[in-house]
Amino acid sequence: MVRIRVLVVDDHRIFAESLAAALAAEPDVDVAAAGSGPAALRCLERAAAEGRGYDVMLVDAELGILAAAGGRRAPVPVPRSGEDGPVDGISLVAGVRSGRPSVHTVVLAEKDDPLRAALALQAGASGWVAKDCSLQRLLAVIRGVLRDETHLPPALLTGVLRELTAARKHRTESEELVGSLTPREREVLRCMVAGLGRKAVAERLYLSPHTVRTHMQNVLGKLGVHSTLAAVALARRAGVGPVDLEPARALAGDVVERSGQLA
Repeated sequence: MVRIRVLVVDDHRIFAESLAAALAAEPDVDVAAAGSGPAALRCLERAAAEGRGYDVMLVDAELGILAAAGGRRAPVPVPRSGEDGPVDGISLVAGVRSGRPSVHTVVLAEKDDPLRAALALQAGASGWVAKDCSLQRLLAVIRGVLRDETHLPPALLTGVLRELTAARKHRTESEELVGSLTPREREVLRCMVAGLGRKAVAERLYLSPHTVRTHMQNVLGKLGVHSTLAAVALARRAGVGPVDLEPARALAGDVVERSGQLA
């Protein structure tokens, strides 16, 4: 009998343990539970090292989402290597999809949320299932994603398609705006995405702070935004990643001059 290895990731311990126990009653399912994103990553790493990786990961849609002021909730990104702490469920899905593509992920949700479901699919999830669905329904989804099927509740389909279409439109518009930048301005934008301030950008690109300020103002103007945060958000929508900081560290202390002035 081919056994299916399932990892349940949910910071609600009672739910995680109850679901794991129900799945473990199936003759062809091996299951474990993790109470946080970092714990899940450790489980995946350990299992892979032992040559018995997981086939399916079930992730709470609101894993690691912390209550914020005004009742709003904010996602928490995957921590850097060596760090610990809460991890947003969708970020976990994206990280696992990137690092362990053989693991199929299914998001478990307490309520229908077209936007979050669309984000989950974009992150690489293979399914979105209500937490209160029957065990047989969940097992059908688990077995389905192992056949490379994508499972989504019919009631969510229209909303998810609308969100995906809107996201594609916004990405296209963002790409066009970024395309209007000069090569130097795009380089400055990548530095902004990396979180570098004006002085750090100047040191990295061997420019004067005044020149960097001009480039940043031009970037904001061409992108039609009024803040660095808005520019970074638009850049990410357009697929612009941060500049690699390692070369800058390697060149620290070097000075480049052109015509007697900083270039």
